Order: sequence, then C-alpha cells, then structure tokens
Amino acid sequence: MRAPRRWEISLPADLVLDQDEEWCDARLDGEHIRIRFHDYHVIYEHPGLYEQLFYDLLRCTSPRVVRRLLGRAVAEQGIDPAELRVLDVGAGNGMVGEELRTLGAGTVYGVDIIEEAARAAARDRPGVYDGYLVADLTALTPDQREELAARRFNAMTTVAALGFGDIPPAAFTAAFNLVEASGLIAFTIKEDFVTDHDTTGFSSLIRRMLAEEVISVIAEEHYRHRLSVRGDPLYYVAYVARKLRDIPTGWAT
Repeated sequence: MRAPRRWEISLPADLVLDQDEEWCDARLDGEHIRIRFHDYHVIYEHPGLYEQLFYDLLRCTSPRVVRRLLGRAVAEQGIDPAELRVLDVGAGNGMVGEELRTLGAGTVYGVDIIEEAARAAARDRPGVYDGYLVADLTALTPDQREELAARRFNAMTTVAALGFGDIPPAAFTAAFNLVEASGLIAFTIKEDFVTDHDTTGFSSLIRRMLAEEVISVIAEEHYRHRLSVRGDPLYYVAYVARKLRDIPTGWAT
C-alpha cells in the first residue's frame, strides 16, 4: 500500500483546553481543515491523519499498553491467544485490532457507531477484523444483536473511548454483557473518570462492578495515554479483568 501523505499540523499550544475541547489545524497540498479531536468522522476520512496526529505527534501509547497487559494476563492465565474471540468496542480505524492480531488473537470483531470508522479500517487495515459492525450498542436491531451473540465473544477491548460521550456507561454495559462469563475485559479510561469527582458515571459503575463481584481485576496500570496540545501528559488507567457475570439491568443508564 502507498504510504499516506504527511500533513502539516499546527497545535494551539498557547490555549488551555480540556481534553474534549482540543483541536488542530491541518494542511496538505493547499487543503486546510480545522479539526476538533473528537470529530473522528472528519479525521477518519483522511488517510494517515489519525496516526500522524495522535501517535506520531501526541505520542499515544494506549493500544500498545493494552496489548502488553492483555498478553501478560493470557500468559499468566494459561490461555492460548489464538482462542480469543475479541469484541473491539470503539474500533475506529483498527489501531487496537492490529495490536490484537500482533498478540495472536484468533478472532477480532470491531464495532463502532461511526460509519467513517468502518470505512477507514477497511481502507487502512484490510483483513484485521473478521467482521465490523456499525451500530449503536444501546439500540441494536434484532439482526445486529443476533450477529454479535453468534460470535460467542470471550474477550472485549475498549481503548481510550470511555467517558467523553463516545461510549457512555450504557453502551459499555451492552458490550460487556455480550461477552461470555469468565471472559477477559480490557479497557482504558482517563484517570479523572475513576475518582470521586467523576461525572461520567464510570467511576461509580466500576466500583460497583468490583464490590458486587461482576469483575475480578487481573492487571491494572496507571500510564501516560498521550500528550495534550500543550505538551502535558494525559494519564489514564488500564485494566484487564475477568468477567464473573453480566452487569445487571439498571446499573448504567
């Protein structure tokens, strides 16, 4: 495949912005676009822009961190990675799916709410996913639910997608409950969203999942997710957990 052309990217380093407010200016061959970082549908339409912005410039590490933690967990649990049937939630253009293939996962299935993400994954990483569904996990059609249930997932990943409205607690719950009991759940979340001051609903959900034995944590790591537009580190927490049972209806709304 031909390497994507490189964009000229300018960051507003003189502004103090919350993570979900960050943006950049990008230029290529006379084309200029101003992009809010969470406008993924715009970013995915431009080959190579997502990788150049988040991985080359802002040094995102989350997919590699999750692959490393999940790899350690399957080794310690005596699981053959080829036996993993992974539901990659918020799959985007396949960065995490590619890491799962590197790990040796036997089946990787992507789901994302954005049509542009599915197109980007097919364009940039053909063959990484065994299937890719564009759907709202909180409003699955009967056919979509049947398609996902038929895959008998025994693992789930969701990386750098929780807590900003991209994947709310209700969507996380719906995906979690598609995984078989005793399956592995690997996810990352911004450190602010697991504190007492969290307003997203994830902190209380995770605490309740632990207290009422819905999951058992196998591995946990506090790490630098990426840099902000000002060059400051943004810290996340990564978890790998064993699923013990479904999240009861009503816990996440």
